[in-house]
Amino acid sequence: MISTKNDLLLFDTNLSITMKIRTTCISSGLILFLAITGCSLFAADKVDVYTTTSDRTEDFSHRQINFVKNASQTGVIEINKSKHFQEMDGFGAAVTGSTAYNLMQMKPDERTKFLQETFSPRKGMGYSYIRVSIGCSDFSLSEYTCCDQKGIEHFSLQQEEKEYVIPILKEILQINPKLKILGSPWTCPKWMKVNNLDERKPFDSWTSGQLNPAYYNDYATYFVKWIQAFEKEGIPIYSVTLQNEPLNRGNSASLYMGWREQKEFIKTALGPQIKKAGLQTRIYAFDHNYNYDRIQEEQDYPLHLYEDKETAAYLAGAAYHNYSGDVEELNKIHNAYPDKELLFTEASIGEWNDGRNLQARLIDDMVYLGLKNVQNWCKGVIVWNLMLDSERGPNREKGCRSCYGAVDIDKSNYKTITRNSHYYIIAHLAKVVKPGAVRIESKGSKTPELEYCAFQNPDGSIAFVVANSSKQPQNITLHDGKKYISHILPAEAVASFCWK
Repeated sequence: MISTKNDLLLFDTNLSITMKIRTTCISSGLILFLAITGCSLFAADKVDVYTTTSDRTEDFSHRQINFVKNASQTGVIEINKSKHFQEMDGFGAAVTGSTAYNLMQMKPDERTKFLQETFSPRKGMGYSYIRVSIGCSDFSLSEYTCCDQKGIEHFSLQQEEKEYVIPILKEILQINPKLKILGSPWTCPKWMKVNNLDERKPFDSWTSGQLNPAYYNDYATYFVKWIQAFEKEGIPIYSVTLQNEPLNRGNSASLYMGWREQKEFIKTALGPQIKKAGLQTRIYAFDHNYNYDRIQEEQDYPLHLYEDKETAAYLAGAAYHNYSGDVEELNKIHNAYPDKELLFTEASIGEWNDGRNLQARLIDDMVYLGLKNVQNWCKGVIVWNLMLDSERGPNREKGCRSCYGAVDIDKSNYKTITRNSHYYIIAHLAKVVKPGAVRIESKGSKTPELEYCAFQNPDGSIAFVVANSSKQPQNITLHDGKKYISHILPAEAVASFCWK
């Protein structure tokens, strides 16, 4: 029997992906193995490194480096696989109505190419979590819910879901069948709203108002019907939050819902109905800023829900945004109830923070949005719109009119794509940190310009993500207890490492 082996490396400049094809010829036939480098299947003695610099001289570039036998004993970052923290659910972006609309304007082959680059666990970045709105958001084509005619019996999915959101989700699920999907409402149907809980007068407005307790059961049924409608389309809903930004009365579609309201709604209606329907969908509370919008009576919002055992029994945990407050709030919430999960569900870039300037945003977003949320116990990180057009739309009045997408597509041709900081930070995490990975201890280097985090994937591989804020290159040395890795990080760069 004669056996020959040959390796062939292919590089796709559009996807920034290296493919290794190994052919093994045996007298009885030809066996073909294909690996797309995430952690390379064949180079067990190599480390995969992905790098993006703020000046784009390296644009998610990939290289393989060797382990080193001897390394400096100073400044070593020790990776301790025996000390575990939270299990990771994934990293991703919101597929809003606006995102789905923009994607549907692309030529089908170009759209598929972008979605494969973004969501494929093997051929692309491996985005693994999506947030969608239950009804409209401020990035929808119109204001609507799935039951605008009074009476829950009139529930039905609407044009935006049927023509844009659902087709896009189905295409993404073909690329990544294990994708997790989170649903969040911006408002309940208007006929369920009152002006306040004392007067309880009808409130015919998309903006603000409160949920009438008389409709708690109907609104819980609304959630159940929405989850079931998507599942009927072959789109499983992994999780929901009760209300996007429940302390924000001013969004184009919004509903005020303090912690007392969430507690009663969860334990008397939503929790029991989801359980009765046999749904496995996870429920997350809150879904707003670290500092509870400085409203004194709403401080420690999720803790009040956890204190009520009936309510807590239905909750997986709490979700947060970063528009105000300090990320350290997450650590406080975790320490109070370590059995409850934390999820980061929204952050935006836009005109106010120079969002299309990668040099201005890449490092700060990786440090404060990506790494610090994970260091403070978040199981996942989701940014806002995956794709907006070059005019920051489509969007709604009273919503964000100055936001950019994780990527922006040129409205003149729906072809030319600009990748912004949010796209890169999620890509750098999702590419090497797989769902089910566990955050592990990494410590040592006191260099203030370096921020980092380490993980162990379900297949045993190690992932390490680091941001270098220095205007100078930085030499780093990693030690996983057995092997050493030495590498020079470019100035103002983000890098992801993965090795078996």
